[in-house]
Amino acid sequence: MLGVSRSGYYRHLATAQARAERQAEEERTVSEIRAIHAEHHGTYGAPRVHAELRARGRSINRKRVTRLMRINHIVGRHLRRKKRTTIADHAAPPAPDLVMRYFTADTLNTRWCGDITYRAVGTTWLYLATVIDIYSRKVVGWSIADHMRTSLVTDAIEMAVAARGSRVHGVVFHTDRGAQYSAAAFAEVCRRHGIRRSMGRVGSSYDNALAESFFQGLKRELLHGRRWTSKAQTRLELFRWLSYYNRRRRHSALGYLTPAEFEQQLITSHTLSLVA
Repeated sequence: MLGVSRSGYYRHLATAQARAERQAEEERTVSEIRAIHAEHHGTYGAPRVHAELRARGRSINRKRVTRLMRINHIVGRHLRRKKRTTIADHAAPPAPDLVMRYFTADTLNTRWCGDITYRAVGTTWLYLATVIDIYSRKVVGWSIADHMRTSLVTDAIEMAVAARGSRVHGVVFHTDRGAQYSAAAFAEVCRRHGIRRSMGRVGSSYDNALAESFFQGLKRELLHGRRWTSKAQTRLELFRWLSYYNRRRRHSALGYLTPAEFEQQLITSHTLSLVA
């Protein structure tokens, strides 16, 4: 009457326990995925969730993670493109483009890049300037202020120099042609530390794509949909996210290691080679 064969019926009965075990295991996996997704504030998509599961010792296929996230409506955060805010100083002599959209490096402290972004805080603004090591993607310096004077970017550079133990002679620092990066005071700080300035063209976000991509991640994962009225709270949240980015956020360009893990592996490898 049901159109089911006798052998199919008994096979269904015999595999009932195995199906129940698979279902239970899948539910546990979805719970882990939800926990990772929540732990990273809903920002992780399937690639980073998969990398986190692997780092925790789970042997699981990335396609399976993608499927489970899709059918359970677990989605990473996306962000619409925002307009550029760079104001170029056309009177200042530009530095040459020493990167030419080639955002790679052979080792640490050879190529850095940086930029400025902003955040509304009530009726005022806070500005964030960053310095990123292109090789490890680590934010080695930053500055937060309620102004866009040149000291915003010089403070970020000074922090990066200190973080790298002042061993930065010859580093290329690539930026856009914003007025802060064209200022004589900024050029003097770079000259004093032996940092070589590099600038992309006016109006081309691709010429500083790595810094632009970093800020897209910041806006998508921290700033999107949130409102703050306290400058102190905003500074604290930005500091927390920068620390999270360096120490816990897995980066696709680093084989889904965090910048801190990536640099630690370099240090360990270098130490072992010296011992050998």
